[in-house]
Amino acid sequence: QVQLVESGGGLVQAGGSLRLSCAASGRSVSYHALGWFRQAPGKEREFVAAIAPTGGFAFYSDSVRGRFTISRDNTKNTVSFQMNSLKPEDTAVYYCAASGGVGFRRPEQYDYWGQGTQVTVSS
Repeated sequence: QVQLVESGGGLVQAGGSLRLSCAASGRSVSYHALGWFRQAPGKEREFVAAIAPTGGFAFYSDSVRGRFTISRDNTKNTVSFQMNSLKPEDTAVYYCAASGGVGFRRPEQYDYWGQGTQVTVSS
């Protein structure tokens, strides 16, 4: 079993930056794809970014590509998410997740989830 705990959320002005972190425990996630999703009030959970087990490939939604960067450290069992040029529409609860199977864009493709961290961007 894998436990995921996010940290780093908060309140920031538009144009600012935040760095989210997610620490895994229980067992290594070095063979899992790791992803970040977000969910705004009244909306479905949406894919934001994912990174391959080796860290060699990263994938982003169109809405964040060029502004956000996902990275991982398999020696520390962590995944990070640097968010720059934040916009009010980025406001949501952000979740990290781990997938041991194939695919990474849909929530149902992930086996483990964190509890989420709130990101609020003021205009």
